[in-house]
Amino acid sequence: MSTTLDLEHFRKRLLEERKRAQDALEYLQKDDQGLLDDEHEEIQSDNHLADDATSTYDRELDATHEDNEERMLDAIDAALKRIDDGTYGICSNCGEPIAEERLEAVPWTTQCIDCKRKEERS
Repeated sequence: MSTTLDLEHFRKRLLEERKRAQDALEYLQKDDQGLLDDEHEEIQSDNHLADDATSTYDRELDATHEDNEERMLDAIDAALKRIDDGTYGICSNCGEPIAEERLEAVPWTTQCIDCKRKEERS
């Protein structure tokens, strides 16, 4: 691993991203509960089919956002663990150091840019 990586800098970045993702997830979950409560009240009245479709779409969109935030939290936690075990900044595919610029852009990444590009092309 590159000895020039400032691991504390990346730990701080990851913890900031983790807080942002956790806050977003909590907001989505709270917002979803409000939507479910509203829909429960609306069940009593006749809903138009388009209104039902919009509600379904909104729930599915929120579920997708929640899934994304949960995956982000998992990736961040895994990156923090790699910092702790000394493997942070090493490509999981080729074993070469990940460029610091890439880590700045995506601090939870597990692959160098070359391996990521190869993965995306296949």
